[in-house]
Formats: sequence, structure tokens, C-alpha cells
Amino acid sequence: MAVRPVVALPDPLLKRRSEPVGGVGERERALAADLVETMRSRPACVGLAAPQIGVSLRAFVIDVTGHRKARSCHGEVVLFDPELVVAREPVVAREGCLSVPDLTGDVARATTVVVRGITPAGEVRVIEADAFEARALLHEIDHLDGLLFLDRVSSPGSVFRRKVYR
Repeated sequence: MAVRPVVALPDPLLKRRSEPVGGVGERERALAADLVETMRSRPACVGLAAPQIGVSLRAFVIDVTGHRKARSCHGEVVLFDPELVVAREPVVAREGCLSVPDLTGDVARATTVVVRGITPAGEVRVIEADAFEARALLHEIDHLDGLLFLDRVSSPGSVFRRKVYR
């Protein structure tokens, strides 16, 4: 495991659609471990996608454990090749991102989602999430599609300078 540097805007890697992982082997498990280690090294970080550590593969980690806005919580979730199966009930809420460290923005996202992907053990996992965990899943899937929260802000006036990164 290693803590890797986080890629920040305007790095073009963040705007590129990531490649499917396909199968899960030692290389992918090492990537998962690095994603977890890097996420855990950042205060208040609840998710990280492979492009954010310079790897253009469809993989991410989330963990909303203990977050005050979380209702559903599946603990630490690492998924390869995630697919959004269901998305319902969009609501606008504030988001930030390690790769856009100086800004936050109001983004409409579904509050109920079903996401399917492959775990580091190579098993299919289906996650039904709501509220903040659903938002975190969608935020990370967007990274894999080359989208940042800035691409989804509800209006140009919905971007704000970050005051403190806690």
C-alpha cells in the first residue's frame, strides 16, 4: 500500500473516460489498497477514484462511516467497473473534491441509487444507497467518466470558494 499524490485540476487525466478493469488480480488489488490508503490519508475524505491518483482505470473507494449526512452506510466500499443501475429523486446539495481543492458547488444528484461492481475479491457486489452515500457513489462514478462536480453544478452562481478543507 502507498499514499499516492492526488491529481488536481487542470490535469487532463481528470477529463478522460477511464478504461474498464476487466478482471481482478494482484495489480488491481494493489490499486485498491493504494486508493484506500490515499483516501484515509486525507482529512474528511469520503471517496477517491483511480484517475485522482493518476490511474485511468474504472475503480474507486468510498467510505461514509460516521459522516453526519450519511443515512445508508456500507463501510469501506471498493468497486471495479461500477455500473449505475438505478438513480432516483435528485436533490441539490454542496459538494467538494480533492482534485478541485479551492472550490465547492451545488450539484443535483439522485438520493437513491443502486450500483453494481466487482470487489477486490473478484465478486459482484450490488449496493443500494441513499442520501450522502448515494451522492458519494455518483461523484466517484463521474470521475470514471471524466466528469467533475464543476461539470454538474446547478448554475454558474453555484460555485463557491472553499473556506476550509476539514
